This record gives sequence, structure tokens and C-alpha cells, in this order.
Amino acid sequence: MRTGIEAAEYGAEIQRVVRYLGVGNGNMQEGSLRCDVNVSVRPIGQSEFGTKVEIKNMNSFSEISRAIDYEISRQILLHKESQADKIVQETRLWDESSQKTFTMRKKEGLADYRYFPEPDLPEVVLTSDYIDEIRNSMPELPEAKRRRYENMGLSMQDVIFLANDDIVAHFFDSTLERGADAKLAANWIMGDITAYLKNEKLSIDEIKLTPLELSELIAFIKNGTISGKIGKEDSC
Repeated sequence: MRTGIEAAEYGAEIQRVVRYLGVGNGNMQEGSLRCDVNVSVRPIGQSEFGTKVEIKNMNSFSEISRAIDYEISRQILLHKESQADKIVQETRLWDESSQKTFTMRKKEGLADYRYFPEPDLPEVVLTSDYIDEIRNSMPELPEAKRRRYENMGLSMQDVIFLANDDIVAHFFDSTLERGADAKLAANWIMGDITAYLKNEKLSIDEIKLTPLELSELIAFIKNGTISGKIGKEDSC
């Protein structure tokens, strides 16, 4: 990875997978998901990267992006000023208020990381059958869901919005299973329903409207039984 935003999106995708699998909420602010980053640069024409610097104390993906970009700039500046020797193996903390990283502790080598074997941990052998069983039991993950939504003809904006949250994606899929048009269902969820959720500070699984009712509402509007205005008034 070469940029802060690329690393942040990688972390966000891990968060989505964690939520899709139901193994945790993945909220960084609550400590349910933590990400430390390692940054090193190399001058143009040099094959090996320079000294690695670890960064901690980032509580959101936007902070990860900014911390990485700052650290890249800091190291590049030191190279340009012929002070590359000041880039040492260390742990730095991201300070959100100053938008800078600061030294937390320096590390001389691997011994400072306190790596040591754990005698009480037995060897774990995963058979191919076991791996296949787990793989086959997994739900549809974000990347596969995005591809499926794309194949429905939805715009990239629709795809990203709907697949970003597993609860929203489940509501959308449940609506389609009941016969709703994909684009119309997406428009309703991304438009009036999302506006209502923000106003009422609710999640989509907390509203009275069910996927079945939304699919029926879309059908009534589509065949002219009711107008779109009446549908919006009665939806949430």
C-alpha cells in the first residue's frame, strides 16, 4: 500500500467483513477494532525500503489515513534534507489535535518487541475438509455482494451505500426477495428511508416498515394504485 487512504479503506473493508460475519461490531472508537500501521519510504531508484516506523493511537479510519500521510511526508522531508539517519525504528503516537506523530518509544531491534515462544500453545493443524466446511458456511461477504449488486445494474454509488452496512444490505436483499424492483428499492432505502433514520436516530432494523411492506409499497406506486407522495407519507 502506498497512501493513507488506501490503508484506511483496507481497514474499513476488514471492519465490514467482521460485521458481515457477526464476530463483532468493529467499532474503533469503542476499542472493538484496533489498527496500528507501519510506515517506511525509499528514495526513487532504491530497491529496499528504509527504516520502519510504527504508529499507534488512531481511533478512526480517517485518522489512520491522515497519520500515514503525515508520516510519509515527515520521512520524505528528512531524506530530502539528508537527515535519513534520524528515521529510526520506533513507535510513534498520532496526535489528532496537532495532526502530527510524536515519539512514544524507540526500539533497537527485535529483542525490544519481546518475542518469545509460548510453550503452552499446541500446534494447530487445519485440514482441507475443515477449511472447506468453514468456507461453505460463511455468508456472502462485502466484495461478493458488491459484485452481485453491480450485476443488477445498480450504480456504483448505490452499490457502495447498500453493501457498506450488513444490516442495510440484508433489508435490501429481503425487499428484493419479495419481488421489488432493485433500482426502486435502492432509491427508497437511500432516499426517504435513510433521511427518516437520520432524523429519528434509528437503524434500519428498528423501523416499523418491513421489507415485505416496502416491496408492496413499491408495487402499488409502480402500478398506479397510489401516488409516490402518498407512499412517502405512509412508508415510515
